[in-house]
This record gives sequence, C-alpha cells and structure tokens, in this order.
Amino acid sequence: MEIEKQRGISVASSVMQMEYRDCIINLLDTPGHQDFSEDTYRVLTAVDSALMVIDAANGVESQTLRLLEVCRARNTPIVTFINKMDREVKPPMELMDEIETALGIEVVPFTWPVGMGKSFAGVIDIPNSQMRMFKAGEDRVTEGSHAVVDVNDPALKERLGSDLEVALTEVDLIKNAMPAFDREAFLAGRQSPVFFGSAINNFGVREILNTLVELAPSPGSRKALQREVSPAEDKFSAVVFKIQANMDPAHRDRVAFLRICSGHFKRGMKLKICRNNKEVRTNNALSFLSQRRDILDEAFPGDIIGLPNHGLLRLGDTLTEGEQLQFTGLPFFAPEIFRMVESADPLRSKQLRTGLMQLGEEGAIQVFRPMTGGTMLLGAFGQLQFEVVSHRLQTEYGAEVRLLPSRYNLARWVSSDDPVALKKFIQENIHRMAEDVVGASVFLATHKSELDVAQQRWESIQFHALREHAGLIYQSDLAG
Repeated sequence: MEIEKQRGISVASSVMQMEYRDCIINLLDTPGHQDFSEDTYRVLTAVDSALMVIDAANGVESQTLRLLEVCRARNTPIVTFINKMDREVKPPMELMDEIETALGIEVVPFTWPVGMGKSFAGVIDIPNSQMRMFKAGEDRVTEGSHAVVDVNDPALKERLGSDLEVALTEVDLIKNAMPAFDREAFLAGRQSPVFFGSAINNFGVREILNTLVELAPSPGSRKALQREVSPAEDKFSAVVFKIQANMDPAHRDRVAFLRICSGHFKRGMKLKICRNNKEVRTNNALSFLSQRRDILDEAFPGDIIGLPNHGLLRLGDTLTEGEQLQFTGLPFFAPEIFRMVESADPLRSKQLRTGLMQLGEEGAIQVFRPMTGGTMLLGAFGQLQFEVVSHRLQTEYGAEVRLLPSRYNLARWVSSDDPVALKKFIQENIHRMAEDVVGASVFLATHKSELDVAQQRWESIQFHALREHAGLIYQSDLAG
C-alpha cells in the first residue's frame, strides 16, 4: 500500500506462494508493529510453523513476546533467524540467553556468526563444521555464490584471526552446554533452531528455507466446533483468516484469503458458507506471488487462496462442500483506544460509511455504531492504526475524516443464556451500547469501575474481552 511505501513499515499482512526444492511454501508475512497485532494474531491461526526474526541490535522486543504467546498457545513450531549481523550488534551469547530467558523457549544454534558489523565474515555451519563466507552487497544468491570452507583450514584461521578463534571457542561451549536438537520438542514448540545472517544481503536465507523444507511440519489437522478435520480428507474445507479491501484500487475489489484445511480445490467448484448457508462460486480464485496475482486452477491443504467478493465473505467464515463446520481460534480483541469519526465533508458521508464498513470487516480497525445513533466510534490498539485508517479512507474512498476524542476507554462484548435478561440489559444501558460490524452487542465504559458495577449488578450477563469470529463465539473476560 502507498502508506507502507511512505512509512517504510508493514501495516497489513501479505501472502506469497513459492516453490523451493520441489515443495510449495506459503509465506504469510505479518506486520511487526505492535499496533497491528490483531491482524498478526489472526494470520498466525492459519500457519503450521513460524519464522521468528530477531533484530540482533535490539534483541527480543515487546511485540515478539506477545506473538510468541499466540504461537505457544497453538504449539506452533518456531525457527529463529537472528538478523543484521552485518551491523554492530549484541554478542551472540547474550542474544541466546535473552531469547531463552525472555521467551522461555530452548534454543539450539545451527549456525554461529564469525565477527559482526564491518568484521562480519560469515557463519559456521555447526553440524558440518564448515564456514559459509559472507560477501556484502549481494541481492541475489545463486548456488556457489557464497564460498564454503572447512573451519579447520589453516588459511581460514590465518585470514580471520581472533574473530574465528572466539567463534570456535563459543561453538565448543555450545556443543557441550546446550541440548542437542530434538525434532519432537521443535514440533511441540518447546525448542527452536537458531540461524544467524543478514537478510538485506540475502545471507543466511537459504539455510532458513532448507530448514523449513526439512524440519517444518506439513499441513496438520484443524479443530472445528463439530470435530477435528484431517488434511487427508477428500471433502474440501477452508477458513477465511484475512480480508483485504482495495487490493486493486481500480476495481475496488475485496479479496478473502482462505487457508485450505482439507480436500482438493478446483476452480469453479461451488462452496457453502457455513455461517449463512449461502453459495459462493470460485471461478476467479487467485494465487499470489508478491504483487502478482494469477488465476488458480487447483490447490491443496496448507495452500492459501484468494476469493474476490463484494462483502459476501467475513473473517472467520468456514467454507465447505456442504458439511456444517465452524473452525475456531480466529480472535477479535477488545480495543484499548477509542476515537469518534466524522466526515470533514458532509457530502462524502456515503463514502465514509462504505469505507468504515469495509475496513471494519477487513479487521484493519474495529468500528462501532452506537445503538442510540450519532457519531461512529473507532477502536484500536495504537495511534498508528487511526493514522493508517484515516489515510486509507481518504486515498481509497475519497472520504477525508476528523478523529475526535471519545469518552470511552474500554469495550466488552455481551452475551447471556437468558435472551430476556440480555434484552433488558441492553435497554437499560442503551446509552452505553453499540454494535460492531457483524452486529454483535458491545458494552462501552468510560473506566473500569463502570464495568465492575455492571458485572455485579447483572450476574446473568457475560462480558467478553474476546470475540472469535462472525459466528459470535465469545471468551469470558477472566480479568473482569
């Protein structure tokens, strides 16, 4: 997106499929900025393994901690890549200790750096006792473009001197003090192989791809409310984990990204949306390679496909050939910051409503419509989200907006086993009630004490800090 080019950061997840060593790898790249963590959480529900990139200068950052919790909850295998070794960074031993201490995951280095910054000479391949030599400035790696030398080569020791001696001493220490690699522990998310490199120079990237092919799991079973779905099943099933509006601004399109969970997808097949039993046609199914989009003829479990649509599909929707299924685990979290939004030009109100509806369904921000009418509310996790949405409303929908302070500071979805009690609660608190983009009822409060009073007074009402998807599966507010 244009705003990503301007700011030099990712504000939305992206999808790319590539072939490597006779395997298909579906890469889901997520934003690193913590303000967009909700999008990242949802994308993580669609993957079978994760690549954790650590900035060697900054070490473990707060966003990494939050994302690892999501991976750990799903026992997602993690491969670790320590990046930017061509700069002055933290000592590798210190980084190893920081990862283990902060993230609580056992690390097993597969490669080890020799030097750093201007003296960065390459990495030692620990299992094979070889060294891959670093050459700065290469933006494309071909077979043989990086020299591989035996670490005991006298010429290498003479050339690199103390940097190699220090690295070899540390490697000996690693072999004696750190545990051996255990693939079962890796697949359970308890142990992570670690690699060092410089991604901007494409150094160390091939080792990561080799490791993913050799160690990462193939597509696994997925849990639905009704049962567990195996990828080996004949019948097709998939879940919508991401929606992107205006991928092609000229056509105002919206693409729903599906993770295939079972069966064999064929272009043109008719699928059922389990939420409403409507039928969706798949003649225009897409595959992605960076900014390139191709019409897709077939796909298999683990693949990511895109279905262009005009609002028919929502985040969390399950698509099948007829069976009633609902895959679980696609989260929407209660936002932490609120703003009122109004059009700077009253004549553009229709464009504003359209933009808010589409961006809300996309999950770029949470949109709330007060039940008493009036100004719409936006909910987010960081100020940058508001800036991005304002920019997209103006550039993609032609709706310049003003964002105003809101008196609300927290929101909770509400539900009850007693429909009469829920209706009465909404009526008596109508001035604090709103609906989100899927019509779920939301209680808004100016501070925590208002929520506490409501919970004490209305014991039959459940207040939820998390909504899973359009099917309205809630998770109780345990802190509440």
